Amino acid sequence: MFKFETVPGLTLVPHSASVMQDLMAGADPRYRLNVRVVSESPWHSLFARNMFLRPEAEELADFRPGFTVLHVPYLQADPAADGARSESFILLNFARRMVLVGGTVYAGEIKKSIFTVMNYVLPEQGVMPMHCSANVGPSGDAAVFFGLSGTGKTTLSADATRTLIGDDEHGWSDQGIFNFEGGCYAKTINLSAEAEPEIFATTSKFATVIENMVYDEDTRELDFSDDSLTANMRCAYPLHYISNASETGLAGAPKNVIMLTCDAFGVLPPIARLTPAQAMYHFLSGFTSKVAGTEKGVTEPQPTFSTCFGAPFMPRRPEVYGELLRDKIAETGARCWLVNTGWTGGAYGTGSRMPIRVTRALLTAALNGSLNDVEFRTDPNFGFEVPIAVEGVSGPVLNPRQTWEDGASYDAQAAKLVGMFEENFAQYFDHVAEDVRDAALKQAA
Repeated sequence: MFKFETVPGLTLVPHSASVMQDLMAGADPRYRLNVRVVSESPWHSLFARNMFLRPEAEELADFRPGFTVLHVPYLQADPAADGARSESFILLNFARRMVLVGGTVYAGEIKKSIFTVMNYVLPEQGVMPMHCSANVGPSGDAAVFFGLSGTGKTTLSADATRTLIGDDEHGWSDQGIFNFEGGCYAKTINLSAEAEPEIFATTSKFATVIENMVYDEDTRELDFSDDSLTANMRCAYPLHYISNASETGLAGAPKNVIMLTCDAFGVLPPIARLTPAQAMYHFLSGFTSKVAGTEKGVTEPQPTFSTCFGAPFMPRRPEVYGELLRDKIAETGARCWLVNTGWTGGAYGTGSRMPIRVTRALLTAALNGSLNDVEFRTDPNFGFEVPIAVEGVSGPVLNPRQTWEDGASYDAQAAKLVGMFEENFAQYFDHVAEDVRDAALKQAA
């Protein structure tokens, strides 16, 4: 093997285009997983180098992989012969400590497979693995943002007034939170320098991986509005490309836990305060609407429930993660919020997306504590508390029923959504504590 001396941990395999890299997952050394990635695709290798933590030379001296990822994106399975569900496959073998990814060129499978591994091993160590972004304020007040793809995890955690810990995968231990990754994987559809200057700037930086984007072959200029390939347009870049990113990937226990949802029904308010029991209820529910580009074949919002805001990557029972979250909230006294970045003024097709300035203003108020001093009302459908008025947020947006032209239509839509929540939560009802069951039963009671 030929060593690339200028890039520690990277090896070129002779007679092949394959690249082997020794990388890491987990900024906290106490819970770190050494990861060896072998890919036949150069650009996927660069993706892995951007997204995982990159060891220093001295850390490579006695490097032993805890898991190895074998990445063969152009090798397709034969479903009939191999017993697979499709030509794509992501296989995890904990006995061999190996991952095999094939039949798909989507780079995200490389990091998500290791995220799944971390989600399995960390609960045994008392660590809560989280599909979330995280940042920390000047006074050390950390916040985590749970949410599925398309809800705004990356966008809302990239706040110029706060230090970015990471945008997708974290752990919450007794010592605080830590990033699993060394990079960010941001959606680029309709990305603009005006709305998201930090993320936009990364798309022209050296070694940023641009995925699924149309570009001018002469000028190499990217087209951020052309989704003819897919709406799932992305860029992958090292975390330090964001000017206010944390150098350590570590922070104390979060003071605020935000659960992001994209409600295509237009029912949920832009922000609501949750009790610990309600937080566990909504965490296990994992409600959002899949938006165009989050999954193959999704062309318009589709309501969905993905437990723990990341069901495909949570190999243990959902209640394991829910109880960990409840215990962490109880130990730290963290405040919990449900934030809707979806539709207002009506459902999809009638209303409009929640203005990002409204979401940012409400999050700022939640994070700086000023939201705790305003008057709240109890939502008649879900039982959580909703602020009546917040400085900087004008109009009826805080009360979604008032944004609809027809209140009766809103009521019918709200009843439909409550029914979907109840039907989905029935699978967890007998496995959760009494206070969580009470939170479920108080909906629209």
